[in-house]
This record gives sequence, structure tokens and C-alpha cells, in this order.
Amino acid sequence: MPRPKFSPGTADDIEAAFYDALHQGDPERLMACWADEEDIVCVHPGGQRLIGHTAVRAAFEALLANGGVRVQPERARRIDAGGCSVHSVIERIEVMSDDGPAHAWVLATNVYAKTVHGWRMVAHHASPGSRNEPADALSAPPVLH
Repeated sequence: MPRPKFSPGTADDIEAAFYDALHQGDPERLMACWADEEDIVCVHPGGQRLIGHTAVRAAFEALLANGGVRVQPERARRIDAGGCSVHSVIERIEVMSDDGPAHAWVLATNVYAKTVHGWRMVAHHASPGSRNEPADALSAPPVLH
């Protein structure tokens, strides 16, 4: 099946499309955000390292089997270096608790590479979630040497 096409755009555009596809529960649009190379990597919270389109697609199809995921990336920190863009984000995820809707937070790193087809995701790594919103540690650590 042909993959949906995105305009070259920016890494930010691909990130927005990735999270929109998660929210909409659309694995085709989600996989269109990924680079065509077979060495793409994805780690879901507490999960195994998934390598290649088949493994990444299967994991997202299972995740989206019951519909979209209400996830919003927040407090993005970006490092751009030529043809690579690394985004550290805090994902705010709506979850259902005994008391009704609540939020959980996941720390995620998304890596984008500029390809012949424009910017595409090459890695997504998400940590296990927390019920408490994480704080950023902005102070410099002590020098150890």
C-alpha cells in the first residue's frame, strides 16, 4: 500500500504529524512520518528496542488497535545539527483512572534526519510514565575532575 506523502517541511512539521496520527489512531499516517531506511529504531515505555519498519509498525498497530492515544508533546528542547534534529519532549498523556480522566507524563526523545523525501523520524525512545509532571533539572552538575 502506498504511504501518504508529506511535503519536505521541517522536523517540527513531521513531529506534529506524528503526534496527530497517534491522536487520530492512524498507523498509515504515523508510519509515513518515519524514514524509509530499515534501521529505524523505536522504544516504547518499558518495552524492547524495535528495529525496522515491520517491528515498529506492528507495535504501533497494537497500540492503536482500540483507537487513538491522547498524547500532547510539551516543553520541547531541540538540538539541530545539519541534517539531524533531536527533540526531547515531555509527552502529556490522557489516561482513564478510577476517578475519571487523569494525566500521565512520559519523557521521550525523537530523532529526525533530513532525507531525500524531507525530514523523517529515525528514532523514538520513550521512558516509563509517571503520574507526576517531571521537572527539568537546569542547574549544572558539579565537576567530577
